[in-house]
Amino acid sequence: MQSLTEQSFEQQAGACLVLDPWRNRIARANRAARELLGYDPEQMSRIDAADLFRDQLPAMIVFTEAVLTQGHHWCNDIICYHRHGDPIAMEMSGNRLEHGESPCLILNLADQEKLLAQREKAEALQYHRAGIRRWKTIENIFQEIERENALILSAAGEGIYGVNADGKTTFVNPAAERMLGYKAGELIGRDIHSAIHHSHGDGRLYPSRTCPIYAAFADGEVHVVDNEVFWCKDGRALPVEYTSTPIEDNGQLVGAVVIFRDISERKEADAKLRSALAEVETLRNRLEQENAYLLEEIRNEHNYKEIVGNSAAIRNVIRQIELVAPTDANVLISGESGTGKELIARAIHESSSRSNRPLIRVNCASIPRELFESEFFGHVKGAFTGATADRAGRFELADGGTLFLDEVGEIPVELQSKLLRVLQEQQFERVGDNRTRRVDVRVIAATNRDLKQAVMDKSFREDLYFRLNVFPIESVALRSRSEDVPLLASHFIQRASEKFNKPTVKPSKADMQRLRAYPWPGNIRELINVIERAVILAQGERLRLDLPEAVKPVIPLERVNAEQINIMSDTERRQRERENIINALKAAGGKVFGPGGAAQLLDVKPTTLASRIKRFNIDKSEYYQC
Repeated sequence: MQSLTEQSFEQQAGACLVLDPWRNRIARANRAARELLGYDPEQMSRIDAADLFRDQLPAMIVFTEAVLTQGHHWCNDIICYHRHGDPIAMEMSGNRLEHGESPCLILNLADQEKLLAQREKAEALQYHRAGIRRWKTIENIFQEIERENALILSAAGEGIYGVNADGKTTFVNPAAERMLGYKAGELIGRDIHSAIHHSHGDGRLYPSRTCPIYAAFADGEVHVVDNEVFWCKDGRALPVEYTSTPIEDNGQLVGAVVIFRDISERKEADAKLRSALAEVETLRNRLEQENAYLLEEIRNEHNYKEIVGNSAAIRNVIRQIELVAPTDANVLISGESGTGKELIARAIHESSSRSNRPLIRVNCASIPRELFESEFFGHVKGAFTGATADRAGRFELADGGTLFLDEVGEIPVELQSKLLRVLQEQQFERVGDNRTRRVDVRVIAATNRDLKQAVMDKSFREDLYFRLNVFPIESVALRSRSEDVPLLASHFIQRASEKFNKPTVKPSKADMQRLRAYPWPGNIRELINVIERAVILAQGERLRLDLPEAVKPVIPLERVNAEQINIMSDTERRQRERENIINALKAAGGKVFGPGGAAQLLDVKPTTLASRIKRFNIDKSEYYQC
């Protein structure tokens, strides 16, 4: 059985709660409290105390601290929420209840609306009993109510105004005056829509028949709008969100009350957030593209890790690198295929102030004519068939770094002007986009062609040539620095041994003599291939060199007469090279790429061979085998 104390608590007429603030728990709730808040005993035991106050929780924490500190406290500005979500304005008193180490709170709750009704009823009853000479008349009661309502409107932080069924303003609170810049007298009695709501933020006319504020007293529905503008007296557009609530009188819609707030700060914060997100997305895309490019570069193993050699020619190249690297001057590296032009470009980049940004490599000979602009400058989604997303071009990826244009002489003449514009102005547009983008890119170009002759032949623009050839560097052929062959061979033997997990083999003097005697038409790339084959075939400590043809040991030039030296003119050399390519095409049946192709037979890159076929005007279709 319940004790007398428990029965008294349960049957108490006023709503009463015992609250444990330390555990966010409602320890007890009497019947009146449960009826007021809409919970049965089981539901009440399951909910947290914070569920009753929701957005009023900060105010409730302040109230709780006051009760715990002072022993008791009272307030009438906290809202509790009914189980169905309806807010109830409460008059609340609290007392501290000592309960072990953690004191609790006894809360007495009263619905302010019911209290007001009770007070008005008591006053009316008192008036009825005491007569017209007692207290105040009904008129005074209503005046008091009106005064209280006026105080509430004045204290509200949101703008509030009322309109009648004709759209005329009936009242305006001080907050609305401050936000709109109008005095109440300037708006009351005036058509409010034409004053502050006549057009959209972009200037388009806003007809009153589509106005949600007016719609409230036409359809009787509450209209909530979270992104419109009201026009201030000074002509400024004020971003607002508002609620238009209909007013009924005896079942008739007679107007609406509008509550609005300034959302300028929110919109500004949203704009900054969108801008920040867009910037993050741009950086993310750029990093993804750079990472994809760098992964591609990693997969394509570079042939060199450092410049190896001690010849006068190599020392001269190193001096040139040291001179030009600290500058932003464009560099043109010329030389035969396989001489290490990309290695020189990387050395310049890594010795420059741009080394913390990537070196982006482009093989100009491998880019199809129709994709040239997209590859260099990027494109936007939908710019052409297959453009399913925005893509940054090589210039954009190289922003702040270096762009290496390999085989630059293979760029078609009609596309060279587009490249020239970017080099001159450091700006471009993506394909399909009208936004001009600026970049800070240093360009290093490489070619195995004679660009001066190409300019004379009108196959290369003279202005582009001069723009690229600010600082020329000649990548020396291996046969012109044969004294470096032993160093290079030892270096590549070590690398090949590590690559193929083979024991390091030391070449003999005879091996070195054979290597120095060979003319190396494929330059360093051919030397690497020969060394790697030799390491693979090596048995024990003996290196098995598989050179294309037997060569005689090098005889010092001072011991040879001029008649003994077989010297070819440049025309003869070019003719011999042309015949060699034709022989390879014949042997491969006109096939250039892939296994058994002419490029494999000649031990050169397929793109390099394609460039030479074009340069020598060879029609490879003549050698196709049916």
